[in-house]
This record gives sequence, structure tokens and C-alpha cells, in this order.
Amino acid sequence: MNVLAQTTTDTGAQGGFTFSSLLLPILLGLFIFMMFRKQKKTQKTIQEQRTQMVPGTEVMTQFGLFGTIVSVDQEENKAVLELSPGNTATIHLQALTKVVTTQPEEAETEDAVVPDDASSLTGDIAQDRPRENAAETTQDETPDETLKRLDRENKKDN
Repeated sequence: MNVLAQTTTDTGAQGGFTFSSLLLPILLGLFIFMMFRKQKKTQKTIQEQRTQMVPGTEVMTQFGLFGTIVSVDQEENKAVLELSPGNTATIHLQALTKVVTTQPEEAETEDAVVPDDASSLTGDIAQDRPRENAAETTQDETPDETLKRLDRENKKDN
């Protein structure tokens, strides 16, 4: 009797529905869904890159080599890259990882004023003497005189 009572109570506890028994299949389904979603995204980006890889496009390979595509053979998965004028290399299409897009350089303005020395960039240096005088003295100084002058200026600041 005692054995029979134990078996009936054990089976009653095991036969019930619990949240933890439902959690594992839900997590497994979510994991599989995310895995397929990521794979689909990756395939989409690869397909977009393949459509951009036409002759004349500048690309980068997996090993960091830059070149311009000369020809593409989709059947054999090969591409011919021109690395420098007259130098070509045949590589596998999967080695092409990135299409290099060059951004247009900003046109330099001719109105920009470039200072003759760095003192105008640092702010308040030698405010007590005029600019013309400072330029003349720095051009006529020897290296020893320059060191002495800088030492004097540092002593004044301290």
C-alpha cells in the first residue's frame, strides 16, 4: 500500500502543466527565428554588394588590398582587379568584401588665411610688442638667442 501511494502522488506531480516546460520550446523557436533573420540580412547585403561590383568600381579585398575591378566572371566566381596601372590580379568573388566609395573632397577656399607662425594659433603670446617686431626678431635670431629669449619670457610669466 505504501508503495502504491507513493507512485500515485509522484505521477500526479509530474503530469501537471508548468511554465518552465513551455519556456524551453519558446526560447528555441526564438533562437531559430533570429538565426534565419540574421542569415537573410547577410544574404541581402551580399547581394547588394554583388550588384555594385561592376567593372570600374574600386573595391577592397578581405586582406586589405585595394583595386579597381576590370572584369567579373559570375560563373567561375572570379574577378580581375587592377591594383596599379598595368598590374592585375585574379581573385575569388568572396574575397571582395567592401565597395570603396570616395567622398568628394571639399574645395579649399582661397580666402583662408594661413599664419606665418604658430603664435597666432595659441592666443596671447607676446602681447606687449607689435607683430612686425616679433616677426623680425625671430627671423634674425640664432638658436642660442632664441633659447635665451624664451627663458626670459618664461621667467616673466612665473
